[in-house]
Amino acid sequence: MPKVRRSRKPPPEGWELIEPTLDELEQKMREAESEPHEGKRKVEALWPVFRIHHQKSRYIYDLYYRRKAISKELYDFCLKENIADANLIAKWKKQGYENLCCLRCIQTRDTNFGTSCICRVPKAKLEEGRIVECIHCGCRGCSG
Repeated sequence: MPKVRRSRKPPPEGWELIEPTLDELEQKMREAESEPHEGKRKVEALWPVFRIHHQKSRYIYDLYYRRKAISKELYDFCLKENIADANLIAKWKKQGYENLCCLRCIQTRDTNFGTSCICRVPKAKLEEGRIVECIHCGCRGCSG
């Protein structure tokens, strides 16, 4: 199985604990990238990639901030090697963005009316029975 790409610098202590999970997520990412996209809309083909990217970043975030299972050095190593998305994790630390699915959903320049994505609207403020699906990443609602 291919290894997670990283620099020549040896990883910090504790890498052995998270490497199998990261390898598994990397394998899922390769499968999602090579998956055929016939019959799907152009944006739908990227949704699995966004989900796996989110999953990998959330895994590192939870290990460091919630469970305190990895060291600061290992956390910084993962961010420096782009294993986890530092900008997405920075948003998760802010109030109101704890469940953010991707950074594209809060960028106002990507929408027609200069607002955030529909998945950022709380479910209580939407019509009853309406199914919301983000056009950027396929999220069904990541507001608090």
